[in-house]
Amino acid sequence: MRNVSSCNKLNPDRQNKTQQSMAETPAEPQIDCELQPPSNTLSESQLQSQLHPLSEPQPLPQPWPQPLPQPDSLHEPQPDTLPEPQPQSEEEVKPWMWTRHRVLLLFLLTSSFCASIVGLAYYSQQHLPPESTPPASPPCTSPACQRAAARLSISVDPFSQPCDYFLFPCGSEGASLSNRGRQRGKGMPLHPQGHKSRAAQAEKDRERGRKERETGTDIVEKAPADRMPDRQTALLLTMREILEDEDRSSPGNSAKQKACMFYRSCMDTGPTETAGPEPFLRLVHKLGGWAVSGRWNQTDFNSTLSLLMRDYGTFPFFSVYVGKDPNDTQGDKRYIQIDQPDFQIPTEWSSKTQKSKANTQILRLFLASYQRLLGLLGSPSSSTSLHIGLFISLSSELAVAASPLPHRLQQGLLYQRITIKELQTLAPAIDWLGCLQTTFHPHPVSQSDHVLLHNLPYIVHMSRIIVKWLNKHELSGSGPLHTFMVLSLLHTVIPALDSRFTQTERNFSLALGTTEEDVPRWRQCVLQTEKGFDTVLTHLLRETTTYTEAEELIQNVYSSIKSKLPDLRWRDEESRMSVLNKIQSLTPRLSTKNNIFNEAELNQLYSKVTIDKHKYFSNYIQSLSLQRQGSNKLFSQTEGDDIWSITPFLSDNELVFPMGMFVQPLFHPTYPRAINFGVLGSLMAKDILHLLLPNIHSQSVSPRSIAECVRYQYLSMTEGPGREGAFSLSPAQQQEMWVQYSALQIALQAYNQSLKKYPGDSSLSGLSHTHLFLTSFTQINCDSDPYHEFMPFEPSFLVTVICGYSDLCPKTLSCPNKPQQHLLGTC
Repeated sequence: MRNVSSCNKLNPDRQNKTQQSMAETPAEPQIDCELQPPSNTLSESQLQSQLHPLSEPQPLPQPWPQPLPQPDSLHEPQPDTLPEPQPQSEEEVKPWMWTRHRVLLLFLLTSSFCASIVGLAYYSQQHLPPESTPPASPPCTSPACQRAAARLSISVDPFSQPCDYFLFPCGSEGASLSNRGRQRGKGMPLHPQGHKSRAAQAEKDRERGRKERETGTDIVEKAPADRMPDRQTALLLTMREILEDEDRSSPGNSAKQKACMFYRSCMDTGPTETAGPEPFLRLVHKLGGWAVSGRWNQTDFNSTLSLLMRDYGTFPFFSVYVGKDPNDTQGDKRYIQIDQPDFQIPTEWSSKTQKSKANTQILRLFLASYQRLLGLLGSPSSSTSLHIGLFISLSSELAVAASPLPHRLQQGLLYQRITIKELQTLAPAIDWLGCLQTTFHPHPVSQSDHVLLHNLPYIVHMSRIIVKWLNKHELSGSGPLHTFMVLSLLHTVIPALDSRFTQTERNFSLALGTTEEDVPRWRQCVLQTEKGFDTVLTHLLRETTTYTEAEELIQNVYSSIKSKLPDLRWRDEESRMSVLNKIQSLTPRLSTKNNIFNEAELNQLYSKVTIDKHKYFSNYIQSLSLQRQGSNKLFSQTEGDDIWSITPFLSDNELVFPMGMFVQPLFHPTYPRAINFGVLGSLMAKDILHLLLPNIHSQSVSPRSIAECVRYQYLSMTEGPGREGAFSLSPAQQQEMWVQYSALQIALQAYNQSLKKYPGDSSLSGLSHTHLFLTSFTQINCDSDPYHEFMPFEPSFLVTVICGYSDLCPKTLSCPNKPQQHLLGTC
């Protein structure tokens, strides 16, 4: 059978002659090649459509119309044609008729075959999975990729389930709407399924928490496979995996092994439950006893206070820490800072009297809680009421001078600079020089050193109350100040005691109406391990960080930002130059953290630490001492340079990205780069825009116009035409929508630039590069976004806006169940 190309090459005279012949003889059916679809030749656009499944399907070629015979040429002689048929006899007609039927049958069979071929080609064009990866993209099979593929297989793909995507963009059963409690913009519609899912999920969370409290175990140890954890949880999970590594946790004398053993002793609650209150009672005896038990050595007040501050991280009457002075813009010096303590007794602030107080109902609950705690410690009930009464009375007198942070800000009570010698004169009850020298040894502290106070009226009041209670000779045998310090120490070490103590504290919080999130045991243990072994964990995290891939991601994203900002419409030239100069002046880099120890130095630093895997309480006490020793590093530590940093920060002319950002499942060197750019790349872009352009709305008109465009697209896609005025965006919402939308564009541009340099990116789950990038972006936006309160809808919808004008997407996202308009170009 001839194809279209060969048919077009027929001699025109021959065609005319054929038409004349057909007009003069009975119409013999013929297979006209012009009606056949091309069999071997494809247009360039069709070929590209088959090779690149991300592009929109091209329409199939339509049949060409067959030219009709022209009347004027019917009887003209035609060269190169067959002789005109002569009249035939009846005997000659029968074979001719049989031939005619055979030709007709052949035509029908051929037409059916051609139609089948065309139908199959059209079906393949329409139903070939657009997400299939081009053959040049090898699949990623690393363990990290296998876990990522498991999450992708469970989560909803917006390109295959667009209706579910609009209702539940973070997964099936409305997981995103229920788990995050995202605050929507005023007037934004919420689907009723989302409300139902939130209630159901809340009930599941309460039931899980109840079972965990009853059994003392974690019902859900890790994040669900189909959910991306938030960045803080991702870092904690990475630390957990490091600490649970069998090779590191085996018994040994290295600093790494000690950190892992500490974590294991925390996780093993059996010995702690068996020990009961005995470890704490032995500690009290070491401090000289206390009057509650009837055995107290009349220890010196300031000596006991210094000991608690140095060895046990306990600050009963005031809190002490190290930090910068924000008013000192010329230097980076760190100061000792003294603040009011975190009181165990809850108080209420009265704006009328400008004082704090505890109401009667709270005092009753507080009394019942401490009666229970002293009962667990085995204290005789005959003396319990007296000592608790004195404890509550002293706590109330101290707390009356405490004030909330907003009041202290308004009154200018923060960061008041004063020398230690001057402080001693104003608050003589405390041996300030002795206590601070003991706490920060070996760091030198002298009377002429300045400290920063955050509530001087409280410090003066606290000193007067202590002097008054020290001079109450009738209470000298009861030791109320000493009892107050011991009960403060009990509050510090309760996490290392058996579950009856922690449950008593929890019940008190619930009685006050405080709803606290149930923290899994592993999370508590990771956090506690870091407090004493932060240097070790930093070293371990550095070992798992892949610098080459991380640096590449940083440079690509920042380069994309620098190329995008000049395209904005600025309010004036001064604003444009100010922003562009700021962006150009910064050097982005991965954090390398100062004062890093090698392994030998690390082992020497922790050489005196002894960890017993069966005695978590003693391990916990050692970690409190290690925290105090590590506080000296704060005097020289650079801003934001700590192990739990998960967002970029500025340091001089550098934009520093902490190592804690580059952890699974947000980033991994074996991932296809589409995942790394779609997940962490988009998060980094948002962080940078928020950090460097906090007031972009006042400098450029682009955020407002882009936000309004995206808002219009959302209403058109979800609610149909005519809803453009359903709600308006505040300036903060406009800016945040611009940030989120720009971050997606920046990350996608950065990824495309990376593909040009490394075109052989791997794939996952059979998804093409851009499909994998966009699906990863929708997954990460199901986590706890710190800026979500200003987004009136899920950031995942921004993928729809991108796909509305881009030919990179597998297909336009739309839901046929909704009356919709087509997206009107790019925003």
